Amino acid sequence: MTNWVISQLERTLDTGGVVVAHWRATAVDGDFSASNYGTVGFTPDPSASGFIAYDSLTEADVIGWVQAELDQDAIEASLAAQIEADKNPTQAAGVPW
Repeated sequence: MTNWVISQLERTLDTGGVVVAHWRATAVDGDFSASNYGTVGFTPDPSASGFIAYDSLTEADVIGWVQAELDQDAIEASLAAQIEADKNPTQAAGVPW
């Protein structure tokens, strides 16, 4: 299960349109976890029918926007692969003494 959160939004003050969303996706499997962080840029159009101003947004709204712009399946698969690699390491570091 991957948890998506929005950690920060950047907006224009005159229209309240969101121009950048900072997101984090985190997957957890027992004691193992992996996360990915990024940003997505937007060009808000206050005259568009689906426009939602900053003061009226929910996190779910913005997560939907972010996931629509990204390859959600690829990100979640990458997190699962990171966890699998942590659970079954193929390399180690150290000295034998």
